[in-house]
Amino acid sequence: MEHPPSFDDGRPPFDHHLGGELVGKHVLVGVTYLDANGKPSRLEQFHGTVVSADARDGFQLALRGERTGESKWLPPDTRAFQRARPGEYRLKSTGEVVEDPDYTAAWSVSPPKNP
Repeated sequence: MEHPPSFDDGRPPFDHHLGGELVGKHVLVGVTYLDANGKPSRLEQFHGTVVSADARDGFQLALRGERTGESKWLPPDTRAFQRARPGEYRLKSTGEVVEDPDYTAAWSVSPPKNP
């Protein structure tokens, strides 16, 4: 199903052209988890190949490196993806070196707010 670039239900915009371009690309991902005060409490880093991109379901990654064989889903927000500069990237959590990924993506995750 084709969705418009912006939704009226609060979902972020989804760039279908970029979404299609990301399939098959190597992406380095950083997820910062924030505590209730908005301060970073944990960082997760991983990298993989985008195997599917969907405006509703998001991006499925087949992980590479130390996490080969695992799969991860990313939110359907194309704004998080940036072309990566050529070079080596070292994952802080494992020390693993990722060479020349195609894209980087970063998210911050906040805990749910109390009503």
